[in-house]
Amino acid sequence: MTVTIVTGAGQGIGRELALAFAARGDHVVLAARNVGNLEATAKGIVSAGGAASVHPTDVTDPAGVVALVDRAYDDLGGVDHLVCNSGVGGPSGPLWEQEPAGWEETFAVNVTGVFLCCRALLGRMVAAGDRGSIVILGSMTGKRPLYGRSPYVASKSALIGLTRSIALEAGPHGVRANLISPGPVAGPRIDWVIKMQAEERGISEAEARAEFERDSPLGRLTAASDVAAAALFLTSDAAAAVTGIDLNVSAGIVMY
Repeated sequence: MTVTIVTGAGQGIGRELALAFAARGDHVVLAARNVGNLEATAKGIVSAGGAASVHPTDVTDPAGVVALVDRAYDDLGGVDHLVCNSGVGGPSGPLWEQEPAGWEETFAVNVTGVFLCCRALLGRMVAAGDRGSIVILGSMTGKRPLYGRSPYVASKSALIGLTRSIALEAGPHGVRANLISPGPVAGPRIDWVIKMQAEERGISEAEARAEFERDSPLGRLTAASDVAAAALFLTSDAAAAVTGIDLNVSAGIVMY
C-alpha cells in the first residue's frame, strides 16, 4: 500500500490532489485545519472507491505535525509521499503599507509549515532507510511577482531554495524532493487575487483577468487537475531520476 500525506487537503488544489492520489490507488492522509472540509474530501474519495483518513493538523504547530507523521506510521506502516500544499494568500497592498503580522503569518504557513512537515517526515524516512518523495507547492509568483503581493511572493521564492536544499541533503538516502510552480489556478483564490489587483491598480476585474489569460501562450488559466497530474508524475517511478526541480505548470506564463 502506498501512503501519501496531502496537507491543505480540504479544498481547492489540495482537494484535487487528494482525489487524484486516491484514484491512483494511494491511501491518502488528509491534513488541514478545517475538519469539515477534510471530511468532505474524504467522503468524495470513499464514494469513488478510494481510501483516506482524516488528520486535522495545523502545519505551524511543530508538535501537531510530528503527531500527524507518527500516526501515519503507527496506523498505516509508513509514508511514501508528502505533498506540502498548505498555504495562505497573505495580505494585499504595497510593501510600505504591509504590517509585520501579515508578513509573519504568511511565512509561518507557507514556509515554516513546509519546513516542519518535511522535518518530521524526513527524520523517519532517513532513520528507516525508506525511499520516498516530497512535492512542495510553490507558485509562479515566486519568480514572476505580482503587484501588492510581497509577503506571498517572498514566501514562494523561499520554497525554491528550500526544495533544492532538501533534494541535496535527502538524495543520498533515496528521497527525492521537487517543487511545482502553478500559474493562476481557476477558483476562488485567483478570483480574489484578480479583485485585489483591479482595486489596487485602478482597472476593472475583467481587465485584470484578461491580463492573466493574455500572458499565457495557451490563452487560459491553469486547472487544478493540471497541478495534480504534475504531482502524480513527480511521485511516480517515471520520475525516479527527477529531484530538485522547479516544475512550471502555468500554461506557459512562466518558462524559467
